[in-house]
Amino acid sequence: MSVRTLADKHAVVTGGGSGIGAATAEALLRAGARVTLMGRDAARLDAQRARLAEFGEVACVGVDVTQAESVADAFAAASQTFGVVDVLVNNAGQAKAAPFARTDMALWQQMLDVNLTGVFLCTQAVLPAMIERRDGRIVNVASTAGQIGYPYVAAYCAAKHGVIGLTRSLALEVASKGVTVNAVCPGYTETDLLRESLDQIIAKTGRSEAEARASLVQNNPQQRFVTPGEVAHAVLWLCQPESGSITGQSISVSGGEVT
Repeated sequence: MSVRTLADKHAVVTGGGSGIGAATAEALLRAGARVTLMGRDAARLDAQRARLAEFGEVACVGVDVTQAESVADAFAAASQTFGVVDVLVNNAGQAKAAPFARTDMALWQQMLDVNLTGVFLCTQAVLPAMIERRDGRIVNVASTAGQIGYPYVAAYCAAKHGVIGLTRSLALEVASKGVTVNAVCPGYTETDLLRESLDQIIAKTGRSEAEARASLVQNNPQQRFVTPGEVAHAVLWLCQPESGSITGQSISVSGGEVT
């Protein structure tokens, strides 16, 4: 989108070093926003900053979204660079698979910490100022795993269902305060997470990569994987000034898998 509808806005994208986060950062920059990329991998963040610099002002801040102190420090640093946060895209996440009987406390807690507690902490960091200004956009990157169930990823599904519940509850809480809260729910998307899922299938089943891909894509009525750019476009739409009446929604970007 070439129209600079988000000019003078400051957007933070967590998990901004690759995949959906990087694509979303580019979309927001093209719309005129100043963007802070946050993540744990400094090298990836720096690489994205170099790639995205042609589209606008972009900065990088390291963060561990599971740790309250790290989140507080990161958002303080981001605000010092580009000012108060107008748009928050909670994109950081992880997916790990295991049969339920083999899902131990460490895996369970990891999935909750990264995918759900991270959204909670980052949202708390920006929400008071958004309410004070009566203006803000929060978009949580959930998953179709937050809308339906999948086998062998119970902890991940539980966490993503939690993200959607948080989205709906908070949207109602701040509906009259100028802040919208929505979720986008991608199906299988061409990202590093998909690569990890394919590697797990190949390692555990002995299937070829083509067979592993076919097993994942079969549930998509379009018979293809989603692209990061398609998810980014949905996020950008929710951040537009004209989307002010859209809140509390969980928008599936999945080729019709979830209707």
